[in-house]
Amino acid sequence: MLRLLRLLLLLLLPPPGSPEPSEPPGLAQLSPGAPPQAPDLLYADGLRAYSAGAWAPAVALLREALRSREVLGRARQDCGASCAAEPGAALPAQILGAPQSVSGPGAWEPLLLRSTLRRAECLTQCAARRLGPGGAARFRVVSALRDAFRRREPYNYLQRAYYQLKKLDLAASAAHTFFVANPTHLQMREDMAKYRRMSAIRPQSFQDLVTPQYWAAYDTGLELLKQQEAALALPKLEEALQGSLAQMESCRAGCEGPEEHQGAEEEEEKGTQGGLYEAIAGHWIRVLQCRQHCVAETATRPGRSFPVRDFLPSQLRRLHEAYAQVGNVSQAVENVLSVLLFYPEDEAAKRALNQYQTQLGEPRPDLGPREDIQRFILRSLGEKRQLFYAMEHLGTSFKDPDSWTPEAFVPKALREKLREDQEKKPWDSEPPQQKPPTYWKDALLLEGVTLTQDAQQLNGSERAVLDGLLTPAECGLLLQLAKDAAEAGARSGYRGRRSPHSPHERFEGLTVLKAAQLARAGTVGRPGAKLLLEVSERVRTLTQAYFSPERPLHLSFTHLVCRSAIEGEQEQRMDLSHPVHADNCFLDPDTGECWREPPAYTYRDYSGLLYLNDDFKGGDLFFTQPNALTVTAQVRPRCGRLVAFSSGGENPHGVWAVTRGRRCALALWHTWAPEHREQEWTEAKELLREEEEEEEENEEEEEILSRDPSPEPPSHKLQRVQDKAGKPLRVREEL
Repeated sequence: MLRLLRLLLLLLLPPPGSPEPSEPPGLAQLSPGAPPQAPDLLYADGLRAYSAGAWAPAVALLREALRSREVLGRARQDCGASCAAEPGAALPAQILGAPQSVSGPGAWEPLLLRSTLRRAECLTQCAARRLGPGGAARFRVVSALRDAFRRREPYNYLQRAYYQLKKLDLAASAAHTFFVANPTHLQMREDMAKYRRMSAIRPQSFQDLVTPQYWAAYDTGLELLKQQEAALALPKLEEALQGSLAQMESCRAGCEGPEEHQGAEEEEEKGTQGGLYEAIAGHWIRVLQCRQHCVAETATRPGRSFPVRDFLPSQLRRLHEAYAQVGNVSQAVENVLSVLLFYPEDEAAKRALNQYQTQLGEPRPDLGPREDIQRFILRSLGEKRQLFYAMEHLGTSFKDPDSWTPEAFVPKALREKLREDQEKKPWDSEPPQQKPPTYWKDALLLEGVTLTQDAQQLNGSERAVLDGLLTPAECGLLLQLAKDAAEAGARSGYRGRRSPHSPHERFEGLTVLKAAQLARAGTVGRPGAKLLLEVSERVRTLTQAYFSPERPLHLSFTHLVCRSAIEGEQEQRMDLSHPVHADNCFLDPDTGECWREPPAYTYRDYSGLLYLNDDFKGGDLFFTQPNALTVTAQVRPRCGRLVAFSSGGENPHGVWAVTRGRRCALALWHTWAPEHREQEWTEAKELLREEEEEEEENEEEEEILSRDPSPEPPSHKLQRVQDKAGKPLRVREEL
C-alpha cells in the first residue's frame, strides 16, 4: 500500500509551484550492467520530470524504466528455466499417475509440497542473484501501469522529450514505436505526418524498437515465397518459427510473476472464500489461463486486435512446401508431420506426406515431427486437460485460443459451448486462397456477372475485373443522381470543387447518407438514392464471395465520385487525376515499403471501383509496382464494370488524367473489422425506410378519406374509423 500511495502521489500530486530539483528522484546508476530498479517508480519520476520540462532527465528515467522492465522479464524467464532443470524439481511419481505407494493415499501431499518449496527456494535465490535483495517481489507493478507499458506509453513521452532536445531521429523512432501499437491515436497521427515531412529525419529512423524480430522475419519469408525464392525464404521462415516459440516462452515466464500473486490477492479482497487447496487451485488455474493466452498474444501483430489464425501450423505448412521446392525432402517430411500433429486429418498435408515418401523411395523411420513442436503440443494439451477439468468441476472459465484442439479431448458437457466460442472467435488471418477462375466464371454467370480478368491476367495478386454489375438503365439512374446532387449546389452542401489531387479537374462526391437526405428533401429522386444503397451492398456481397468467402466483409465507406476535366487547362498537362497510392498504408516509392499506420485508413482490407460511364477521355485505372513507376496493368472504365482488389501495398494504383468529359464511379472500401462498418449506410437505409412508411401511411389515409364523403373532425374520426377486422386504423391527427 505504501508503494502504491507513493506512486499515486508522484503521478497525480506534484508540488505546485515548487522548483524542480537538479536531479530528479529515482535516478541512480543508469549503466546497462546495473541491477534494475522498480519500473513503476522510475516511470513515475520520469513523468514528473517530463511535466516539469526537464527533458534530459525525463528521457533518462523513461529509458531506464523500459530497460528495468526488460531485465526483469528476462530474469524471470531464465530463472524459471534453470530451476525447472534443478535436481528434485520434477513432480512426484504418484502425482504423475504411478501406482499409490504403501504409505497410503495421502502420501502425495508432502511430496508435492516439498517439490513446490524446493522450486520456490530456487526461484527466490536466483531472483536475488539477478535482481538484488528482495528479488522479484520488490518489482510489483499495479495493473494500470502494466497496461501503460503494454500500450507503449513511455514511447509517447519519449518522442516529445526527444523533440524538445532537437534529437529528431530518436523522436521519430519513439513516435513510430508507439504508433505501431496505437494506430488510432489521433495526436500521434498528426505527429507522424509532421515527422515524415521533415527533411532532416532519415527514413530508417522510422523503425519499431519493440516489436519482436520474428514478425519481420515472417513477413520477409512470405514475400520471398511470393517471388518464388524458396531458398532465400527458408532461413527467414525458420527464424520466424523459432522466434515465435521463444516469444511464447518469454510470455509464459511472465505468467508466474508477482503480478499473478497480486491478482490473487485482489480476488481475496473481493471476498473470495476458500482454504489452502482452493487457493492453490485458483492460482494455478490463473497461471494456466495466462500460459494458454500466450498463444494468441504471440500471434497478434502490434496494433491489431486479433491473432493470426493457426499461426504455428501455417508456418509449418510454408516450411514443408519451401523445403520441398529446394529438394530437401527429409526436412519437408519433418515439417509436414508436424502439421499433422495439429490436424491429423488434414488432406493436403497427408497428400504431401505421401508424395515426399514416394520421392524418398524407402522407409525412413528416423524421420518424425519436429521435437520443438512435439514438446509444444504435449505441454499445451496437458494444460488444456487441467483447464477443461476445472471448467467442468470447479465452474471456472477458459476460452481455448486454438482451433486444433481435438474434440475428443474436450469433455462432452463442454463441447457445444467451446464449438460456439470457436465459431464466434475473430481472427486476423491472411486472405483465403481464391478458387480457380473457371469456378468463379460459372458461379458469377448465374447472376449475369462475368469474371473478365483475374489476378494473373492483371499481373498482380488479389485483383479482379468483373463486368455486368449494372444495367445501362441503372448506370443512367446513378449518373442522374450525381447530376441532380451537383446542381443542388449550396442548398444541399454538395459542391463541385477543384480536385484535391489535381488542379486541372473538378471533383464532386456524394455519400449514401447525403443522397438519402437529399431524396428526403425532394432535391434528388428517391429511386436513385435507393439504388445507390442497393448497389453498394451488391458490390460488398460479390467482393466477399470472391476474396473472403470464409470471413465476412463490411462496408466501411461508400462514395459516388465524379471527376470533370476543366476546359482550357488540359494542354501540356503532366499530372495524374489521382497519384499512385495504396488504400490502407503509406506507400514509400523509394524503399517499396507501405507503412500501415494512421493517418492511412489501416482498417480497410478490400477496395472496389464500380464505373458508371465511359464517355470521357483519359481516366483509366492502372496498377504499378511498389516503386509507383512501373505500370503492371491498366483497366478502361465502362458501365457496370467493377475493379476489386486488396487495399494493401501489394496493389499500388492510380488514375490517368481525365482530359475531356466527366468520369463517374462508385468507390467502395470494405473491412473485416465490424467496429469500422459504415454507420452512414445504416442511417441512410433507415431514412429511406421511414420515408417509404410515411408514403404508405399517406396512401392509406387518402384511401380512408375517399371512402367517407363527409369526414368528421379529427378528434371524432380517430375514435370511429375501424378496419374490416374491427381494429382502429392508424390515422394522423392532421387529417
